[in-house]
Amino acid sequence: MLTTLANPDLLRTRNLIAQHWCDAHVRLPVTDPATGHVIAEVPDSNAADAQRAADAAAAAFPDWSRRTARERAQLIKRWHALILAHEQDLARIISAEQGKPMHESLGEVRYGASYVEWFAEEATRICGDVVAEAVPGRKMIVLKEPVGVVAAITPWNFPLAMIARKIAPALAAGCTVVAKPAEDTPLTALALVWLAQQAGLPPGVLNIVTASRANTPAVVDAWLADPRVRKITFTGSTPVGKHLARESAGTLKKLSLELGGNAPFIVFDDADLDAAVDGLMAAKFRNGGQTCVCPNRVYVQDGVHDAFVERLAARVAALHVGPATESAAQIGPMINARAVDKIDRHVRDAVDKGARVVTGGERVRTGDGPHYYAPTVLVDATPAMALAHEETFGPVAPVFRFRHEDEVVRHANDTPFGLAAYFYSNDVRRIWRVAQALETGIVGINEGALASEAAPFGGVKESGYGREGSRHGLDDYMHTKYLCQGQLL
Repeated sequence: MLTTLANPDLLRTRNLIAQHWCDAHVRLPVTDPATGHVIAEVPDSNAADAQRAADAAAAAFPDWSRRTARERAQLIKRWHALILAHEQDLARIISAEQGKPMHESLGEVRYGASYVEWFAEEATRICGDVVAEAVPGRKMIVLKEPVGVVAAITPWNFPLAMIARKIAPALAAGCTVVAKPAEDTPLTALALVWLAQQAGLPPGVLNIVTASRANTPAVVDAWLADPRVRKITFTGSTPVGKHLARESAGTLKKLSLELGGNAPFIVFDDADLDAAVDGLMAAKFRNGGQTCVCPNRVYVQDGVHDAFVERLAARVAALHVGPATESAAQIGPMINARAVDKIDRHVRDAVDKGARVVTGGERVRTGDGPHYYAPTVLVDATPAMALAHEETFGPVAPVFRFRHEDEVVRHANDTPFGLAAYFYSNDVRRIWRVAQALETGIVGINEGALASEAAPFGGVKESGYGREGSRHGLDDYMHTKYLCQGQLL
């Protein structure tokens, strides 16, 4: 797919530090998850490369932060226009290195671009406060100022959207950025950063380094130890997020952590079953189930359980599994062998403990590549199964039967995670009871598609803290300064 790019310049295979595209001493192969074949090589950066990126960002911060909000907004809008102008090529890069079908990749480009546009507009709406004086002759003013250099560390499952919704608010607030994309999917982030450079972003404002899993700790530790890096924004696993929180304490960095999830999806007896099935299909099987807000546990009330499972199984069995090069593909390959192994382990563990496979439950298309797994529906799931407590991150929908509202709310909350939850009901009183009782940062009520650039995205408990999107997402890149002036009378 990379050979069909309309603009081959989008295929960047070097780091951007200051205004220079530069290499590292070691190269990192990037593979197509559909085939396992190497499609490109990028720098396998080290701590020294990370330090040079931080140097560039720190040097660029004074000028960038002093620019007017309107000037920053205009540059970010130009970046947004270039993203949309190259959306087809960007989608091809996403599909090539991440594996998702082309229509989903194109959707991701437009979704990521929406954050860029939103924060370009929000840049001009940054406001402080004038506090009513308590003492004559005194004025009290509250300002919002950029925190400084921001380190953005992003995952592989949405290689454009995740980095866009971190970089865009940082730039809008007046921060400069050092970024490290996921080792599996660096090409999309590099292309996005190149477009920002083409939009006229000044040297050093946005820097990016790539690194392998082995070298990532050294890169990130260099930024953690650097007092000039004032904020870490990270999307990824909870153990890594906890490490970042601990290591940030030495310099008291500001943190935004979007971590693991274990989302429940609840269908009550009074739900519209067709709508609930539609919502679950959208929420569960997007990106092959490889999203942090995917329902991990499906709870269906007794009275509608069998009817719901029948409808769901028919829909899931009809999903077409294949590489992004197949236009009919709805479920692509999983990202790597570790991901497929975990999915298979969860399914086998569930079956061993009494679950029944309704559809799927096995690796497929093994002749085409090693990373395909059939979309799966399991019934008779119980809390004793690993998939009830661990995030599967794949196309597996385990169905749990329940009887009472208080019972399912208790089970839904019985997890250390609290990112997203979904439920379907037509009882207005129940809607408010359950929405308030669920311990998550996001709740979908009769809706399976939650994310929006205008809404705050983030979790509670061990799913992290901080928010992305909305005005709250911009606030996370700023600090509050209080000015008190006296002797005015």
